[in-house]
Amino acid sequence: MSDLPRRAVTRTAKLAALPLGFAGRATWSLGKRIGGYSADLVGSELQQRTADQLFRVLGELKGGAMKFGQALSVFESALPEDLAGPYRATLTKLQEAAPPLPAGTVHGVLAEALGPDWRAYFDEFEDKPSAAASIGQVHRAVWHDGREVAVKVQYPGAGEALLSDLGQLGRFALLLGPLVPGMDVKPLIAELRARVSEELDYALEAEAQRAYAREFADDPDVLVPDVVHQGEGVLVTEWMEGVPLAEVIAEGTEQERDRAGQLLARFLFSATERTGLLHADPHPGNFRLLPEGPDGTEASVERWRLGVLDFGTVDRLPEGLPPTIGSALRLALDGDAEAVYGLLREEGFVRESVELEPESVLDYLDPIIEPARVETFGFSRAWMREQAARIADPRSPAHQLGRQLNLPPSYLLIHRVTLSTIGVLCQLGASVRLRDEMADWVPGFAPSDSAGVEPPHDVADARA
Repeated sequence: MSDLPRRAVTRTAKLAALPLGFAGRATWSLGKRIGGYSADLVGSELQQRTADQLFRVLGELKGGAMKFGQALSVFESALPEDLAGPYRATLTKLQEAAPPLPAGTVHGVLAEALGPDWRAYFDEFEDKPSAAASIGQVHRAVWHDGREVAVKVQYPGAGEALLSDLGQLGRFALLLGPLVPGMDVKPLIAELRARVSEELDYALEAEAQRAYAREFADDPDVLVPDVVHQGEGVLVTEWMEGVPLAEVIAEGTEQERDRAGQLLARFLFSATERTGLLHADPHPGNFRLLPEGPDGTEASVERWRLGVLDFGTVDRLPEGLPPTIGSALRLALDGDAEAVYGLLREEGFVRESVELEPESVLDYLDPIIEPARVETFGFSRAWMREQAARIADPRSPAHQLGRQLNLPPSYLLIHRVTLSTIGVLCQLGASVRLRDEMADWVPGFAPSDSAGVEPPHDVADARA
């Protein structure tokens, strides 16, 4: 058996073992309860064991398994603290690293993409990867003109691995759901599968990255490395130093986390309006905090910039974000339940066959729009857990109403990116002037009258 089929069999076996492991632990928990342990204690221990196996297996694999793990990791802040704490470090590793390819395999990919004399393109090339992710790994190098560059090399067979892994994960999506309250895993897996061809196409990625780099070339807040060269399975871009956002989350000062959060929100809302593209992979591994100003010199935290990486998954929105989003938020902030309901029904969020009470819909939305209601909002894991529990609890009115709402296909990716970004802001525990960013960049969203503004959100309480 060749290496590729053997690896495929191994991957499938590891993923297939996950539901068996879940079932085995369920049997174990029943035995524990019969033996006299409390249901709460057993439930907590069972969920910890399940999560531990899930993220350990996802971390060992590349392809769709790791892609799914990265997408799921931004929702870690929705988990109860006693469950999230034990494997937060494992989730962080999923955002940044995977077992590397052997140097010989990397050289083979480069030879195929750049020709047998591929080394002539580089003055220096580091065989040891500086980062490894779901479908490729990155090597630091020096281009022949002296520029420091990042060389992304796609894993051989990455497409087959993506589809195979996501197919396996889709078969037991219902078992994964309870790990992240309020998160519907099945549509996430379906969406990742639908975008496999785009994710593998480095020509499309290079085109998107060039568009972002052009638009943000002189931006004081955001830096996007430009593309240097692109070939089959290889993408060479300018190298970018900086502090990974995962490190800011774990060790950053309050001021650094607030700055990172503000810049992340600014990038989320401004980039689509400015480029017609939505960066659709907002996990911490794709961002860096740059402790310098636009001139490259050391700067105070208030002038630090956000570095953005990985443009393999983007949504093309030439007109920017749909104005319905901004208009619905503005109307909800104004408390106009009838107008919000009418707009949501017109746009397909409420099906024609469904009748809902407009006031109930506004009550459902009210906690979600809280960050846009105040001048500064303190995002926190506690707030994220509260929202997840409210929507996930089958006994809650929010859960019952949410089941009757519909998410139109054109909003699927926008919805996931927004939720993912909020998840990262909660991991940062950042205080963010979200309403200002929305007023500047979201079509249809008008700034609230200052006379009706509530006092700033209590950051100390939010971070409790």
